[in-house]
Amino acid sequence: MPEQITPTHTRALGFGCGAVALAVLLSLASWIVHNTQSTDYATLAPEKRAGRLLRYSQEAYDVLGFTREVRPGTEAFGVGVGSAFSAGFCYDNGPLGVEDKTVDGAYRLSHEWALDHVPEGQAVPGLRRLRWRLAEEGWKISDYRAGGAGADAELFVQRDGGDERMSFTWYADREYFDGGASVPCAYVPGPRTDSVGSWDPDSALASLPAPVLGPSPAR
Repeated sequence: MPEQITPTHTRALGFGCGAVALAVLLSLASWIVHNTQSTDYATLAPEKRAGRLLRYSQEAYDVLGFTREVRPGTEAFGVGVGSAFSAGFCYDNGPLGVEDKTVDGAYRLSHEWALDHVPEGQAVPGLRRLRWRLAEEGWKISDYRAGGAGADAELFVQRDGGDERMSFTWYADREYFDGGASVPCAYVPGPRTDSVGSWDPDSALASLPAPVLGPSPAR
């Protein structure tokens, strides 16, 4: 006579399957929440974002102890002095976190700057000071290499869940220093596409002043 499954066994089986299904649903929900990016950005003029970036870069410049003026321009990046804003797309990855669509009217602003002829004796202790300053201000240290003795030095920080970031690298072999900062996405005020219905985040750069770094006035 075939073995019969008692009601107790049936309930146990049902409970086990339900628990597995619940665990799968919870895992899926967690994955969706983790991978879905909100497009509920603030609407801010690019000048406001640029001002915020420049304050971050100027503070870092001061803490690092630099005194040479960093003039606008990108032609010398990698070999000489330069400072520039850049703008990138913002993305909507959809309700399941698997899409990759650009968001019309949204821009992510960044500021990059660089100095040449930066000796180890300035870069290494400067980055050490900057690390402590930024940590005190609530930035999370993502990566830090002290450098020195011929080794490169670097510092990467973030806050607000990674929406704000800064990075600094000193290249020992070239005595070259570069820094950068980026802030969260925002919508431009007004129309979010051009006359032909397309969007280029570089249009957010049109009204920005040329970014200059230099010694802050004595307080």
